[in-house]
Amino acid sequence: MLNELRMKIEKNTVVSLRYKLTDAQNNIIEEPESPMVYLHGGYEGTFPKIETLLDGQDLGYEASIQLEPSEAFGEYDPELLKIEPRARFPEPLEIGMQFEGVPDAEEEGDADEVDDEPLIYTVTDVADSQVVLDGNHPLAGMALRFWVQVEDIRAATDQEIENRYPEGAEAFAFGMPSDNEDDADDLDDGEDELPIRSSPTLH
Repeated sequence: MLNELRMKIEKNTVVSLRYKLTDAQNNIIEEPESPMVYLHGGYEGTFPKIETLLDGQDLGYEASIQLEPSEAFGEYDPELLKIEPRARFPEPLEIGMQFEGVPDAEEEGDADEVDDEPLIYTVTDVADSQVVLDGNHPLAGMALRFWVQVEDIRAATDQEIENRYPEGAEAFAFGMPSDNEDDADDLDDGEDELPIRSSPTLH
């Protein structure tokens, strides 16, 4: 127990982190009851600037930090707005619903959009015959402020290091749905209707 209390955050430690996320005007975006759990050491479990802040810290460490858009979810890209025929979508269709895919990427020849992970598109406007989709992350273009507090630190297991992810931890994805990616289909899968993802949630 004493060794656990003395453990510091370093590569291949699993960190439980309580946090509050606000925008630059201190409006609360997310303040979950459960801590975020991630594998420390460059495994993309959280933002690099937060990892740098926490590196070498111990249990109970508390701090606030601001991330500019380039350090968080990137600048807002207007080219990620898409207009699709409403007939491709299931009904009822509502603003805020989300779909996964890279529509028209092959036709456009846009290699930047064809990535390892398809984009999540949010419905931002619905008309009689057309639907407007936004492929930007809901927090893109925003400066974000984090308050963090280290709740627990432990050594990662060999399996967790191999998987690059803590066992039993929830995905760390602000403003995005937490569905299993394996259950979601692509927008460009050739089907007449598009599979729906859950409505966006921040927790």
